[in-house]
Amino acid sequence: MTDWPAPLRNRPLDTEVTIPGSKSLTNRVLVLAALGEDESRVERPLISRDTDLMAAALESLGARIERHAEQWTIRPIEFGEAPVEIDCGLAGTVMRFVPPIATLGRAAVTFDGDPRARERPMTGTIAGVRALGADVDDGRRGSLPFTVHPRPDARGGEIAIDASASSQFVSALLLVGARFPDGLRIRHTGDVLPSQPHIEMTITQLRHRGVRVDAEGSSWVVHPGPIASRDVTIEPDLSNAGPFVAAALVTGGTVRVRQWPEDTDQAGDAWRWIVPAFGGSVRRDDDALVFSGGSALAGVDVDLHDVGELTPVVAALAALANDPSTLRGIAHLRGHETDRLAALAAEINSLGGEVTETADGLHIVPRPLRGGVFDTYHDHRMAHAAAVLGLAVPDLVVADIETTAKTYPGFAADWIELCR
Repeated sequence: MTDWPAPLRNRPLDTEVTIPGSKSLTNRVLVLAALGEDESRVERPLISRDTDLMAAALESLGARIERHAEQWTIRPIEFGEAPVEIDCGLAGTVMRFVPPIATLGRAAVTFDGDPRARERPMTGTIAGVRALGADVDDGRRGSLPFTVHPRPDARGGEIAIDASASSQFVSALLLVGARFPDGLRIRHTGDVLPSQPHIEMTITQLRHRGVRVDAEGSSWVVHPGPIASRDVTIEPDLSNAGPFVAAALVTGGTVRVRQWPEDTDQAGDAWRWIVPAFGGSVRRDDDALVFSGGSALAGVDVDLHDVGELTPVVAALAALANDPSTLRGIAHLRGHETDRLAALAAEINSLGGEVTETADGLHIVPRPLRGGVFDTYHDHRMAHAAAVLGLAVPDLVVADIETTAKTYPGFAADWIELCR
């Protein structure tokens, strides 16, 4: 791990940035291409640790992937007979999307990952895989590591799961549903369902490939049938745009984010309404969204339930605002790459802040912040929050900035260039 002095920026920005491709979209497209009828191409995929892990997992199951800088070519999975071991790293999409795919094969597949991955909630995935007809040997832990033993007579049917901890439990089943003879009827049984935009993204990609999906409330029906091959161009990752958007607010300047889609299922599109809540403004200019800071950084009271991945950067902004803020609807962040609520409170408070955990979020009272080391807990979103704070807090050092390679290789270099 490298301690990285966060650049300070004490004058307004006026700049333009281009963000790498969406991790969420890249990994969904890779899965559907691997389950498709024929060869598919992915233009401008995100090349990062998470997408490399997904590609390697699919190749282990029998897909063939040719990787070039701007285009990947994917040939569908041909399942083999030999047991397989898959490294999930710390990628939620790999540890949750790939086990249901393993039920379509014939061989045992063992899943494991980073030490923190063994702490992430996996009961929804394991329950879903068992409901698909496979046996799962998890030592009764409900977490990694575990081995999936498929049954060749699995037909799909009705599955009830509690996806309160992660919408990925639902997306994982949606992605494979069409490959079962009876399709899948999925029902969420929990009280809350976080990150709804990610489910919508999954459904959009399925429908783009001719899969019929019916959605009503917390129930979904995936009808059986082929998954058509499609060539797809990946959108920029709008969640990874968050630190750059926040930089406009912190410095009272302007940042243009190129290639921002006019219509998207990405959670990061919520910056359109979050920025005005903090007192900034948003406008479209050709293919870009232009974000500008206001005369002051206002406090906010926001429900981030559907866009929880934006919370670390929003919390950093709240810590630098003029008024208190309350962030709601994000209890599920306790099961992400780290317990993000506890981590944000601990690290901002270590700099002199006043952050209190609530039952479902954070209450943040702005205080004068001092420099110090901001731990990232191997969490790329925590590193983004630290970089944003460093714009206004002298002598702030980010521990393990390399963790941003999970979804944004080159983030540190791009951030330094932004702050020049």
